[in-house]
Amino acid sequence: MTVTEAFSDIADIIAQMNPNKVVGLKAPKEMSERVEFLINHKKNGTINTDEQAELERLLALDLFISLTKARAKVLLKNAA
Repeated sequence: MTVTEAFSDIADIIAQMNPNKVVGLKAPKEMSERVEFLINHKKNGTINTDEQAELERLLALDLFISLTKARAKVLLKNAA
């Protein structure tokens, strides 16, 4: 199983738990602010190795949340 397949499977499981709540998921303000800070460092060329790794993890988490929300929206649409 690839990482992409694992993320997809877990997103399906979470989406099925409570699609209405999943659709409303939103990153905490602190996370959004941190991502913005790290992206600015990257754009300015001042990001260090640890910050780059952190940014990649946060962006992967954001992508996973988006995937999970999309799966929940499909479930809600099909249930209607």
